[in-house]
Amino acid sequence: MNRHVQSSRAKPENRGRREFLSLSGRLAAVSAMASFAVPAVHAAENNTLRLALIGSGSRGSGAVVNAMSVAGPPLQLVAMADIFDYRLAGSLKALTKQLGDRIDVPRDRQFLGFDAYRKAIDCLRPGDVAILTTYSGFRPTHFEYAVAKGVNVFMEKTFAPDPAGIRRVLKAGEAAQAKNLKIATGLMCRHSSARQALIAKIREGALGQIQLVRTYRMETHLPLRPRKPQEPELLWQIRAPERIFWVAGGSFHDRTVHLIDEMCWLKDAWPVTAHGVGGRSPDNIDAGQDLDSYSVEYTFADGTKGLAVARYIPNCYPEFATFVHGTKRAAQFSGNIHAPTVSLHEDQRIVPGNIQWKPERERVSPYVAEWEVLLDAIRNDRPHNEVRRSAYSDLATLMGRAAVHTGKIVTWEEAMSSNFAFCPNVDSLTKDSPAPVHADAAGRYPAPVPGKWSEL
Repeated sequence: MNRHVQSSRAKPENRGRREFLSLSGRLAAVSAMASFAVPAVHAAENNTLRLALIGSGSRGSGAVVNAMSVAGPPLQLVAMADIFDYRLAGSLKALTKQLGDRIDVPRDRQFLGFDAYRKAIDCLRPGDVAILTTYSGFRPTHFEYAVAKGVNVFMEKTFAPDPAGIRRVLKAGEAAQAKNLKIATGLMCRHSSARQALIAKIREGALGQIQLVRTYRMETHLPLRPRKPQEPELLWQIRAPERIFWVAGGSFHDRTVHLIDEMCWLKDAWPVTAHGVGGRSPDNIDAGQDLDSYSVEYTFADGTKGLAVARYIPNCYPEFATFVHGTKRAAQFSGNIHAPTVSLHEDQRIVPGNIQWKPERERVSPYVAEWEVLLDAIRNDRPHNEVRRSAYSDLATLMGRAAVHTGKIVTWEEAMSSNFAFCPNVDSLTKDSPAPVHADAAGRYPAPVPGKWSEL
């Protein structure tokens, strides 16, 4: 890494707000970020917009609080769905404590199991909002059903763990467009006013022609322990989502998609090829499928390069940021844990004493801003469908992952046309289904070996 680069110095134990803070503390933190008091809601009001939460982990629970931090006509959570009862119960307790009577989810609207999403969405009226925050292996299934039922959608990143799933999401997004449904995705950095201000300057020529975009997410992973024999394998894999590819695509996919979305936003284009390297350290004891490190070089149609670097090894240099270099000067586009650390510099040196311009302080968190846009679109019938660009950024991330895992150069056309799916029968899974992938005698799941692995 360039010695002139200002590091975000992300501590190895730091994690993104939705993913990794404790739920109760996280909910309080999100509420505090809002610039106004949360208004009371009365379910009898005709203009109350109903929400159903599908996937009640910290990401989903946080999304509910983000939504209810937006001023305007009232919202009410009326249904919840999850595979695991303890997650639903914990989320419901925390949300009720935080939001009071804005949470109206009695026992008969708490749904468990692989088909619970259908029952929760069925509690909505056309025009209400389904919040899809399960792991991405289930996102195409849930999104298709929500669109078929005629409800608006907020769905978290990522959107599918494989190219076949991305194509399903794109097709459902087109169907949503035809129905005039409003669809928001969880790539919240696009709603960062600080980043938007820098994008405007770049489009005006302040950076010159972009030559290179660099993104880094280097932090520590705790190793995944082997499954205990008494634990059902399918449910155990779903509890370890980042480490099992069919569930959520792996850590590089799940954690780096924001940064690759920033890269594509900066370029206002999608990469045409990706190639990269990665591997596992000799002392790796992780039972999951992840590699320890990933380094991907993307090439855009005009020859511009984009670098995406991820590392999950303890006691190493930490970094969590995006930088962009043009023919005139360089800029920082984001900082630690998606912070709006945005600055334009005098030349190529991204250091504190060399700053030419910084944006105004953001008035609201992007996590709330994305809900402001969605709810405004619903209430005022404005077009709003983020599916295509978000799915494309996700596909670019899958390109990079595949390039590292296979040891081959992957093209955009290959990724877009691929029918590969880690779990082709994901729509029909039940708690009694066999697990889509199996561990070896030591309890370790198959990890990619370049030159032998296939995922396209």
